[in-house]
Amino acid sequence: MSGIGYARFAALTGDSPTARTEWAALVAAWSEPHRRYHDLHHLAAVLGLVGELGIDAADPATVALAAWYHDAVYDPRRSDNEQVSAERARAGLRGLVPADRVDEVVRLVLLTAGHDAAPGDANGAVLCDADLAVLAGPPEAYAAYASAVREEYGHLSDEVFTAGRIAVLESLLALPALYRLPAVAGDWEPRARANLTAELALLRSRAS
Repeated sequence: MSGIGYARFAALTGDSPTARTEWAALVAAWSEPHRRYHDLHHLAAVLGLVGELGIDAADPATVALAAWYHDAVYDPRRSDNEQVSAERARAGLRGLVPADRVDEVVRLVLLTAGHDAAPGDANGAVLCDADLAVLAGPPEAYAAYASAVREEYGHLSDEVFTAGRIAVLESLLALPALYRLPAVAGDWEPRARANLTAELALLRSRAS
């Protein structure tokens, strides 16, 4: 798949047996069979957008590394995936990149739990905007995304899933801004809010 080959990872970490082993482990993690949205296609999409938007980042290479790890651990049955993914990044990158870069990758991965980058956080804005880009897609693409997320939570009843999904949508809509980068915010913000609002209305109608 374009964008997730070893050369792309090695460009960030250097070429070594350790880097190759780490890359293979990451690809295996992103390929887990329970993933329906948070999979290699999502990783490739985020990496591609980070490449496009990275001109606005303070450290594009570090943001790209954070993209590799931001959903490296994804278990729909647990609520601490970002925390565990951050720990996975710290362990996996040890010895591959400088300690300060590891620290920034960890911070950025943790930031994806709420996608609320602080003003002036250029690295955080690029990663969060890339991760949430799917929300601003055409309605049919957004519907496919929402359906894939439902599949990932197939272990939950419709009632339990609907309540949880409503809470997620409400928290996203409550953010002052979904996107931080001026290059995309003007186009993406209204489209994303329209998609979220439409899904929320549908779920509320089902729950009533």
